Amino acid sequence: MQGGVFILGAMTRVFALAVFLLLSAGFTGGVWYFAYSQALDQLSERGESDLSLASDRLVSQLQQYRELAVLMADHPVLHAALEQGGDLNDAQDLLLRTADKTGTLDLHLVDAAGRVVVSSNRLGTAPQSRADNPSFQRAMQGALGAHHERTSGLAERAFIFTAPVFGPEGLPVGAVSVDVNIWAVESAWVGDAQAVYFTDEAGVIFITNRTELLFRTRGHADAAAFALFGYDPEQLDQFIDFRPHIVNGNEVWAINAGPYIPSRALHLTKPLPIIEMTGELLLDAAPAARVAALQAAVAAALSVVFGATLLLLSQRRRALADRLALEAAANAELEHRVARRTRELSRANENLRREITERKEAEAALKKAQQDLVQAGKLSALGNMSAGLSHELNQPLMAIQTFAENGTLFLERGKADRAADNLGRISDLARRMGRIIKNLRAFARQESEPAGTVDLVGVIDAVLEISEARVAGDGVTLIWTRPEAPILVRGGEVRLQQVVLNLVSNAIDAMGASERRELGLEIGEQGGSVFLYVRDTGPGIKEPEKIFDPFYTTKEVGLSEGMGLGLSISYGLVQSFGGAIRGRNRDTGGAEFAVELTAAGLERPHDHQNSGR
Repeated sequence: MQGGVFILGAMTRVFALAVFLLLSAGFTGGVWYFAYSQALDQLSERGESDLSLASDRLVSQLQQYRELAVLMADHPVLHAALEQGGDLNDAQDLLLRTADKTGTLDLHLVDAAGRVVVSSNRLGTAPQSRADNPSFQRAMQGALGAHHERTSGLAERAFIFTAPVFGPEGLPVGAVSVDVNIWAVESAWVGDAQAVYFTDEAGVIFITNRTELLFRTRGHADAAAFALFGYDPEQLDQFIDFRPHIVNGNEVWAINAGPYIPSRALHLTKPLPIIEMTGELLLDAAPAARVAALQAAVAAALSVVFGATLLLLSQRRRALADRLALEAAANAELEHRVARRTRELSRANENLRREITERKEAEAALKKAQQDLVQAGKLSALGNMSAGLSHELNQPLMAIQTFAENGTLFLERGKADRAADNLGRISDLARRMGRIIKNLRAFARQESEPAGTVDLVGVIDAVLEISEARVAGDGVTLIWTRPEAPILVRGGEVRLQQVVLNLVSNAIDAMGASERRELGLEIGEQGGSVFLYVRDTGPGIKEPEKIFDPFYTTKEVGLSEGMGLGLSISYGLVQSFGGAIRGRNRDTGGAEFAVELTAAGLERPHDHQNSGR
């Protein structure tokens, strides 16, 4: 009888252990799946941002050549070349110079029959007819055509934009075709960390930053679709071997494609109807798996601790069952321990909720601080110039008082002409103060308007007027040849003023200990960009690679209250306009900062069509 009870007890313990292990495995697996799903969601948000950035970068690079095709279609030299007896040498020289300046693969002038009249390719390797090209056929319908295809030679791939050339009667008499070397476009981002590729309508990877993915196809297109883009099916590789599976709405691929493609990747897509392609991104999912494994390990450890606790309590209860006299004391002790653990868990949960609340508040405060950072930088710059600005406003006020008193005396003496002269001077001084205050108010306000067309010369004039007192007070020589005509760029007027004022202020600060203090400003234009150069004769830049890092500064303590945010803010502002900012040391001494901005005023394709041509 006792043996049967012992066997029954052992079976009960084995069954309970098996149930516990199954529950622990289910709990651990659930924690792993939840953590993995959350980590993949965060990776997906970051990946979508990276894919959008890469897609926008590709589209914007191709957009430049699209605008070039529209611009060249209106050139009178090309119009003359299409007429009977036109001079083809001038047209060929024009296309050759334009191709050299813009980095275009080839430029072609095509007549209405599709025959290449003249080309920037003097080697004769370009096709002599474009009649079958879809972009040319689209141009002959009066619209801008776009097409991509695989080519022979070193280029291998080309993106073609074709703009119609309209005759006197408003009908297309020819077209200008711009061939873009895709390798030259994508070479700037070949080394990006994420694997990005762009698939066309034939299912072929045409653009990518991973050469092992180029010209791979999923094989869902027919021979006619391949021929449209110049593909030879026998020369195309099959798409990489992958096994997709869905995790909480996220598509994860298991891949075996070499060392530069992650073996487990989050797959994201983005349609690009402008260039008739689909952008795709393979983002390494290993960090998400590591986070999930870590949290699952913690859950498993908690399960083991909990199981060990249950086992210990069970053994104690069996031991206490043999000692009926100590049962009440043992139960009291057990209840005390359970209550204590419950309080500890409650405190831990409360601390966890408080920490979550604090992190959310800190995140909200960080976003608010980032929004106020630009405005704080402007107000800080105004604070540094407050003494000079007070002097700049006080001097006209004192002069106004003097001219007013003199005007009163002249009126009492009957000298109306002298009084009128004083009143005219008072009016000039008042207008000068009004300009200063207007510039300060415009610079101090928080601009929320999107980027538009801004006169760069007017921005520099406003900054120099604000900085006039400081330039004079520090004995700085200003070298600035002001252009007579406005120079229009893309940007925000107030934000661009902040960038220029920050560079001018930094240049004046850098020349504080220099014997020769010369501040140079110069505007240059190249292609579709406008460059603003700010030069000084200071000691130069000690660490050029760190100058745009937040909180990096070379100013001595006590000489400036700068926190090293000015150039970091300026860097972000210029990038928001689609431009760039760079700094270097000059060979003759001092530093030079170059701000590259996009020139405004180019005619856009839809404007061209709406003009009735």
